[in-house]
Amino acid sequence: MLENLPRLVFLPVEILVIHEYHDDQRTPPLIESIRRSGVWRNPPIVTPLQDGSGRYMVLDGANRTVALEKMGIPHALVQVVQPDDSGLRLYNWNHVVWGLEPGEFLAGLRRIDGLEITAGKDDRLDLWGDCGLASIQVARGDFFTVCTQAYDLVERLQGLHAIVNSYKDRAHIDRTSEWSVVRLKAVYPDLSGLVIFPHFEVRQVMQLAGAGYLLPTGITRFAVSPRALHINYPLDELADEKPLEEKNAALQRFIHERVKQKGVRYYAEATVLFDE
Repeated sequence: MLENLPRLVFLPVEILVIHEYHDDQRTPPLIESIRRSGVWRNPPIVTPLQDGSGRYMVLDGANRTVALEKMGIPHALVQVVQPDDSGLRLYNWNHVVWGLEPGEFLAGLRRIDGLEITAGKDDRLDLWGDCGLASIQVARGDFFTVCTQAYDLVERLQGLHAIVNSYKDRAHIDRTSEWSVVRLKAVYPDLSGLVIFPHFEVRQVMQLAGAGYLLPTGITRFAVSPRALHINYPLDELADEKPLEEKNAALQRFIHERVKQKGVRYYAEATVLFDE
């Protein structure tokens, strides 16, 4: 069974690179929660950057990674996957924007220099060449396309930041996989609109993160199978100043012992947890 388990290792926090902006407001309560529990519950998922730097990009767990850095903990217990792993998928989240009058929501988008808001939906959102940078659907159902004449990946990323910045401090935002406001209107009576983002390739995100360009928070969704959860590794072991090799050896003994005691369960089917 051991060869089929997710790859869990200790890595220096300083070589972990986040790919999107994290939520600063979540960091203090997250640190408090981690310290109160005394365990490292769910390891971030990372993948090695392909630039020869020896760094790893965080696919999932940016806030947990930043929390460790703020806590001064030298090593993170992470799950490592390869960029071409068959179990790795990248999807995009869309943004439900609510609590802002729909007309003002659109007006904020129209005030962005270099972007044009046109009526109609662009189904071909493509970071590599199409005009459409994002699609907008307002509560009444009308679609709009946010169009740019920029074709460079970094310039398009800057356009995406401008879109999110136009509403993130004036409204509430939730992530969603929905592509229509039809079902959302029943949940959000004060719905401003739905922002539909383009799909990224894993290599694009790695290229941007490696060069120091971060995506807006909450627009990428990495899915990994198998996914290691509920490790519950002692937090003191992460904070200890022991050499990395010694920590990894202790981690492997911990994993072997958990397997020996039948304390590891593998779910082949999609699983919904209700204790998070």
